[in-house]
Amino acid sequence: MAEAHQTRVQNVVEEMVQSLEKEHIRKMQGRMFKCSADCCDRPTDSMSQVHQCIERCHTPLAQAQSLVTSELEKFQDRLSRCTMHCNDKAKDLFDSGAKEPAVRSLMDRCVGSCVDDHIALIPSVTRRLKENLDSIPQ
Repeated sequence: MAEAHQTRVQNVVEEMVQSLEKEHIRKMQGRMFKCSADCCDRPTDSMSQVHQCIERCHTPLAQAQSLVTSELEKFQDRLSRCTMHCNDKAKDLFDSGAKEPAVRSLMDRCVGSCVDDHIALIPSVTRRLKENLDSIPQ
């Protein structure tokens, strides 16, 4: 993918991830640490009970991180499929005898279109992630 197009996607995705981290993940981390500290303040519990308690505290955050990772992987896979289609179109054009500048131009327009289409998906991806993060039991 052309560097400028890649940078555009990375910036938009990074902005989304930072927003999710500030608005959701950070709060979940705080609750996890407080919950874990509370587990350690139970003097009558056995070592095993404390460890189980701490594991329960970590579960919501682990679910959240898994959810975000999975959604980002799906997004990346879709973008990769789109750019692979562009590669195929460029190869077909080149194989039909087109000159390199025409092939590069097609490739740039096609990849640019993929990037535009996928950047347009970010608001719905963000909304879906926020809804799913909010639905994780604390």
